[in-house]
Amino acid sequence: MKVGLSMLFCLGRPFSYVLKRLENVEVENIELVDEGMHALNTRRVHALSKIIRDRGFQVTVHAPFVDINPASPATTLRRAAMKRLKRSIRVSSQIGVGLWVFHPGLQTGISHFHPELDWDIQLKSVRELLDTSEQRGVKIAIENTPDPFPFLLKNVKDFVRFYQDLGEESLALTFDVGHANINSQIYEFLEKLPHKIVHAHLHDNNGGFDEHLGIGDGNIDWPKVIRAFRNVDYEGTLIIESEKNAQESLQKLKALVQTV
Repeated sequence: MKVGLSMLFCLGRPFSYVLKRLENVEVENIELVDEGMHALNTRRVHALSKIIRDRGFQVTVHAPFVDINPASPATTLRRAAMKRLKRSIRVSSQIGVGLWVFHPGLQTGISHFHPELDWDIQLKSVRELLDTSEQRGVKIAIENTPDPFPFLLKNVKDFVRFYQDLGEESLALTFDVGHANINSQIYEFLEKLPHKIVHAHLHDNNGGFDEHLGIGDGNIDWPKVIRAFRNVDYEGTLIIESEKNAQESLQKLKALVQTV
């Protein structure tokens, strides 16, 4: 298993701070966040490309997530969300990303009246994203999300139905351990969907809400989690996605991977 670091912990800082941190991070695998002040554009891609080339990074990109709902029944809003997501794939392809990660759609105020509408719209949107990713040569993965947010894909049952309905083998899964902890489904994901999991986000919480704490600062049993990854022969990257104590979390994870 490889160990990596998400630059999510930098999201409240200017983009120049990301560039500075990338110059000395002690990993070969990084995840960039295409959001807020770090939204990817031509100028930022140029600056990133040099550092990526010089450091030899393997790169993933986390798609935009603010006000993004690929399952929106409002045509204009869905169109705007899809435009933003497709642009992210295209820009990401310019820096040679290995994987692009996105969140599923959300229920809305009319989901109660049309219970299958958002599900069907999400399937349509994901197929469009797969088409764009294929054109750009970028592999994409969808991420499991936590309660209490009204996402359409949160638990194993949701994903099993989703993959059956989608009928596309190429869409991978980014397994977010912190999100799964909130939903009490860490080991069920690894047992039921190991063939889909190609990428993982690791951060801690106390099981109540999405805190993105440092490794060991919540109630997740990390040695047990690492053993569970080994038991399914996981060969992807374990990305630290802590908002605080990211560097400390990285060192703890490296030690766990070496000793567990």
